[in-house]
Parts: sequence; C-alpha cells; structure tokens
Amino acid sequence: MSQSCVVTPVESNSVPRSCDCLAHRFGNAGDRPDRQPFYPSDMSDAEWAVVRDAMPVPAWLEGRGGQPEGYCHRQMLDAVRYLVTGGITWRAMPTDFPTWDRVYAFAKRWRVKGLLAELHDRLRGLVREDAGRDPEPTAAIVDSQSVKADATVASSSRGYDAGKKINGRKRHVVVDCLGLLLAVMVTAASVQDRDAAKPLLEQLRARFHRITLVWADGGYAGRLVAWATEKLHLTVQIVKRSDDATGFVVLPRRWMIERTLGWLLRSRRLVRDYETLPAVHEQMVLWSMTRLMTRRLARPTRRSLGRPRDRVS
Repeated sequence: MSQSCVVTPVESNSVPRSCDCLAHRFGNAGDRPDRQPFYPSDMSDAEWAVVRDAMPVPAWLEGRGGQPEGYCHRQMLDAVRYLVTGGITWRAMPTDFPTWDRVYAFAKRWRVKGLLAELHDRLRGLVREDAGRDPEPTAAIVDSQSVKADATVASSSRGYDAGKKINGRKRHVVVDCLGLLLAVMVTAASVQDRDAAKPLLEQLRARFHRITLVWADGGYAGRLVAWATEKLHLTVQIVKRSDDATGFVVLPRRWMIERTLGWLLRSRRLVRDYETLPAVHEQMVLWSMTRLMTRRLARPTRRSLGRPRDRVS
C-alpha cells in the first residue's frame, strides 16, 4: 500500500536569527552574517512587514523540490533594489550584500519562475484596496517609452525610433487608473505602437477579464481599434490633443500613464537599457514598481500624523 507524506517545515536552530524571513526561519540563512540597512534603497521595517506578508512561498518550503535557501530574503531584495535604483552593474554590488553572482541567481530565479510577477501583483492589489478601489481593475491606459540602448544590447533586439530619434528599445506599458502597472512588454524601438499593442492587449485580456475600456493616444488609432473590439471585446478610446492647444496641456487619462513613465525614470537602471534580454528589462520595470508600491503602503497615514483630511471642494 502506498503512503503519502506531507513535508512539515521545521524552524532552523543553527543560530539565533535577527530576521523573520522564510530563509532565516526554515532555511540556512541564519548561518550567514546579518546586515544593517543604511542605503536609501533599503526597505524600512514597515516596508519589510508589507513585503514579508506578500512574498510567494518558495517551492522547497512546500515540498515541491529544491533545497532550503541559504541567503536572507530581505538582504536579497535590498540588493536588487539597490541595483535597480542606483543603476550599477551586477559585479559592482557592495560587499555588505551577498556576492553579486548569488544576487543575480536569485533575481533570475524569481523572473523565470514568475515569483516577482506574483509579488508585484499582490502589492498592486493591496495598493488598490488601500485607495478604496477593487483589486481587479475595469479600465486601463496604454502607452510606450523609448530609451537608448547600451552597447551590451544586441542589434537583433534594438531599433531606431524615427519619431523620438532614439536608437534602442521601447517599453510598452499598460496601467490602471492609479498609474499602477498591469502589463509590460519590451521591443525594439522601431516597432510601431499599434503593432506592439496587439500582443500586449491579448496579454491584458488573458490576465484581467473585467477590463473593458482602454485609453490610448493617437499612435494607436486605426485598425487596432476595430481589431480590439472584434477579437478581444475591448473598447480602445483614443484621447487626442486638440488642434487649437498650444504649449503643455494635461490630457484626460493620458496624464496617468505619463506620470508612471516618469516614475520609471527615477530608477537609474531604467534610464538607459543595459539588459541583454528584453525579458530582463521587463523584470527591472517590475522591480521599480514594486519599490514604489512598498513605500506607498508603508507610509504613515494622515490620521496617524495628525493632519486634517483633504476637504472636498
């Protein structure tokens, strides 16, 4: 007769731990030295409390293969955040973090296994709930941003954006009405917005079934509108700039995604494309948005600061 067994995690007793991450509690991270956070990109205790509860459970802890991790999750996340925020190379990782190759392997594993996307989506749901919204959005905005590519980017995955006069790559993003990322795709800068929008909207429809309306600029006008209605049952509404407008004008809905693109440029790793693979660039976008959301969730509320609530005008 066959018998089934359930793996029960046992907390490590090797060294008294100062961190409550899963790698310290059930893995081998307690055998390695602790680290005191002091970089601006490091998570505060309030941020770590949010991330710790939203982190996906590793496979080895659920008995699905793999060995217990030997590096602190908080240190690993802080190391990747330091790289994305500061724009350094992997080999320039400061010595108080784990060695660069271990951090690189950690980030690669999280990208390949979808753990980063899972953490990002959970944090987005928390931010939406904190703002009084439903975790699942019903409308979105799409746009793109071209960035110059470094010499490490192969010519096969880069192109020239004649409109922006940029030789590099283009990141196509979809955000919700709060400016939070829903989908991202990186292509050569020569790819037209409406051509890249088709697989991007297909990805959006597969993941968010409640979305029925997508706002876009004039670069998405044309056959894409009819295609989205017929194939995906999505209404693509074009928000155009008035012909009579002069100078800078805030356009309805489009300003939200323009703000998100500005947020991404605060991460120096995203100011220029250094990634050999487009999928790694997409990963850096997720890391940047994850940092933004953790800081938003960890900030004190107005009530706790003793400030008056905003009045309705």
